[in-house]
Amino acid sequence: QVQLVESGGGLVQAGGSLRLDCAASGRTSSRFALGWFRQAPGKKREFVAAVSGSGGTTNYADSVKGRFTISRDNAKNTVYLQMNSLKPEDTAVYYCAARFLNLATTSNDYPYWGQGTQVIVSS
Repeated sequence: QVQLVESGGGLVQAGGSLRLDCAASGRTSSRFALGWFRQAPGKKREFVAAVSGSGGTTNYADSVKGRFTISRDNAKNTVYLQMNSLKPEDTAVYYCAARFLNLATTSNDYPYWGQGTQVIVSS
């Protein structure tokens, strides 16, 4: 089992920055890919970014490329999502997810999920 706990959400003005952290525990290792997804009210959960177990490979949704950066520190079992130039449309609950081996961009491919952290971007 893998447990994931997100933190770092909050309220920020458009153009501002936030960093989300996700601490992993349990059967975690560098063989787990980690991803971030988000879900806005009335919308489906969507992929944001993912990073491979080693941290050497990343993938981003087009909507966040150039603004968000995903990274991980395997010594701390933590994955980060640095969010810059935030827009009101980034408002959502952000979820951390984990899966064994290769990173993926579909939520159904991730069996382990955190409880989510709210991000609100005001205009």
